[in-house]
Amino acid sequence: MYLNVTEIESAITNLNVAHPETTQLIEPPHATHEGRTTQVLRVGTRAADEADGILALGGLHAREWVPPDALVSLAADLLEAHAGGTGLRYGGTAFTAAQIATLLDTVNLFFFPCANPDGRAHSQTVAGNWRKNRRPAPPGLGGPSCVGVDLNRNFDFLWDHTAKFAADSDVHTSADPCDPQQYRGPAVASEPETRNVVWVLDTFPRIRWHVDVHSAVPVILHSWGDDQNQSTKSADNFTNPALDTVRGRRNDGIGEFITTHDLDTAVRLAQRMHDAIFGVRSFDYGVEQAYGLYPTSGASDDYAFSRHVVEPDDTKLFAFTIECGTSQQPTFGEAENVIREVSAGLVAFALGAHDITDGTHP
Repeated sequence: MYLNVTEIESAITNLNVAHPETTQLIEPPHATHEGRTTQVLRVGTRAADEADGILALGGLHAREWVPPDALVSLAADLLEAHAGGTGLRYGGTAFTAAQIATLLDTVNLFFFPCANPDGRAHSQTVAGNWRKNRRPAPPGLGGPSCVGVDLNRNFDFLWDHTAKFAADSDVHTSADPCDPQQYRGPAVASEPETRNVVWVLDTFPRIRWHVDVHSAVPVILHSWGDDQNQSTKSADNFTNPALDTVRGRRNDGIGEFITTHDLDTAVRLAQRMHDAIFGVRSFDYGVEQAYGLYPTSGASDDYAFSRHVVEPDDTKLFAFTIECGTSQQPTFGEAENVIREVSAGLVAFALGAHDITDGTHP
């Protein structure tokens, strides 16, 4: 059975209690609209300021039930394997005991499994297709669809799509508070859940990689999501107001700047996840630029990767979205297969992140 919100928080608390030397329990500061608090579990043998980190984020979209369970399951697998000196196997993808030991000794994994607990509780008990958080409806708007914000449209990256994108770009977000799916919120980072993710990135500057787990396409997405990539015109980027009326159109000769090195790094890291996932049961997730799915604004992955452009002193965060499986709420038997895929992909990613990012792996 899928974990509910209480069970998710209890699970990571219990993992911290059982493995105090290899975990840290972190509570972001902002309570949700319904008064819930969320937790992050850091897994690794070194302190947060002694090793580079990966933020594994789940549950931004309430109706996507698999990602939170996958992150809790992976945290438990890693800790139990490390404590027992064993390896891990997910279908046809296997990792040795030495690899698991190396992973926990060289990288910190920050598991934030359920960033939207209010939404998940509502989806699991009231309305299965609920996607947003549970921000109260604005005054004078009382319909059920007027509750909530799509958290993955609320981050500080081209959030004001009406000003930042071409009118015909088909960017997938909404300024309508009663949009049942993709309302961006009343202001950038208006939501406590969004601010909690930002707080984690601000508080732990050695986080260098961000993986936001969603469902279901399936695909592994890399930067950018707002426009087609280009690597020749550095001034043509999200900070350039001259692009505000044309951004997001396909095949117009204008795109979002990414260096060839960063693009190569992103593709190789994504491909590493792909290969490990494929090894589990020969299921092909595919790898593509996030824009290829559809243009977005205010998404967590673009926000994470954009931080070093806005503030050059900030850590450069390579950011990805995994759209796992083929259903948002599969039978739990199928969910267990998808959990194995996500777990294999993230372990392989963590093992190769340093080598690929720092150019030490051919």
